[in-house]
Amino acid sequence: MTTEASDAWKRWHEHRSETVSAPYGPLALSGTHWLEDYPEGRLPDIPGVWRADGDAVLLTAAAPDGLEVDGTPLTGGIRLTADTGPAAGARVTLGERRLVVLVREGAWGVRDFDPASEARRAFKGIEATPYDPRRVVPGHFTPYGEDRTVRVPNADGRERGLGLGGELSFALDGRTFTLQVSVEQDGSLWAVFADATSGISSYRFRFLRPAAPDAEGRTTVDLNRALLPPCAFADHFICPFPPPGNTLDTAVEAGERTLR
Repeated sequence: MTTEASDAWKRWHEHRSETVSAPYGPLALSGTHWLEDYPEGRLPDIPGVWRADGDAVLLTAAAPDGLEVDGTPLTGGIRLTADTGPAAGARVTLGERRLVVLVREGAWGVRDFDPASEARRAFKGIEATPYDPRRVVPGHFTPYGEDRTVRVPNADGRERGLGLGGELSFALDGRTFTLQVSVEQDGSLWAVFADATSGISSYRFRFLRPAAPDAEGRTTVDLNRALLPPCAFADHFICPFPPPGNTLDTAVEAGERTLR
């Protein structure tokens, strides 16, 4: 059973490396531009005029700009809502680049994914601790009576709300720990946490994604699958920092640690 679990972890680790280094994976993000920072609508190294217009972005361009929307050259104006799928499927393209429209707390922005990014070219892999069965432990989820939102700093220096749906408790090395977690649409959990290795032998914080708990709140906490956040691969992501109480005073020497 341990061998099977170890082999499954190796496949997961290999898949993660392939995913982050894909042409439009996290390493390809070369810029995130908030339209409110560019009142004239001119974004750095991106043609066209981009302006927030109520519940959408108004993009205006001419043929020489080289922008395409849904595979058709853009000449004139078009209203764009936020892209909800993977970057590879973004509606706006500029050659091989994909320009992803996003909105956060009412602020509109554009992400620039470039397969030729320096970070993607320089990528040598993800440093991760080998699988350890002792880092797979039972967890228990206790939902809050209602969803909560806390304001936390983000990697881009701004503060945003982080939705929290309950607490995840688990025992590790004879001690009990609790993390505030978000609940995803499919019922799975998402924790942003730091520990005694953060900023030393691991990135400054990491993500954890336990499976959806059962009717009794039971789930499994597999620290071998602790994830580097997107901002570990590109500075232009806006990852939230751990909420209050999610910095563990123990060394979680498991999972993804840093980039090689």
